[in-house]
Amino acid sequence: MLDRYVRPLIDPPLNRLGRMIATAGISADFLTLLGLVMGLAAALAIALGHPVTGLALILVSRVLDGLDGAVARATRSSDLGGYLDIVADFAFYALVPLAFVVADPAANGLAGAALLAAFYLNGTAFLAHAILAEKHRLTTSMNGQKSWYHVGGLLEGTETILFFVLLCLLPKAFVPLASGFALLCLASTAGRVAVTVAQFRDQG
Repeated sequence: MLDRYVRPLIDPPLNRLGRMIATAGISADFLTLLGLVMGLAAALAIALGHPVTGLALILVSRVLDGLDGAVARATRSSDLGGYLDIVADFAFYALVPLAFVVADPAANGLAGAALLAAFYLNGTAFLAHAILAEKHRLTTSMNGQKSWYHVGGLLEGTETILFFVLLCLLPKAFVPLASGFALLCLASTAGRVAVTVAQFRDQG
């Protein structure tokens, strides 16, 4: 929901920095993989009981996630790059909640499982819509220039990152925060399904 308002603010500086990085010969795919490594490190720090360190690594990971697209736009976007980016993003989104469950499975296990299930359903609705959009040659730049169609929703990248920041700052509140976000995630899934049904109901 917030991505469309955040992207116009962050894309210009990211694009400038992306052009500088591209000039230095650093590839977008390298930044994608480095961002994933930072996300893995963040999850490990959280699992070991260091959520503030995890927060710092999350922020680094997300900056790299923004820069890989900027470098791709400054050089040459590729289907493989887009694929690596979405796989890395979904791995990151799964590992951070899982890390909180590992840190305290007795307290956080049920809420963490519910959150991951909600993420799974939302991601399925998101990616399934993208497949149909590609089939019908649909394009959009509402959430920034992407390698494939992105349908909006109640919860998008901005909201999820803010949620992870909140979890790191308030790890003892994981259960109510995760439970509430899971419910919002399910609402976002329902919204994406409704959009998809309305958009493709009369298609062959």
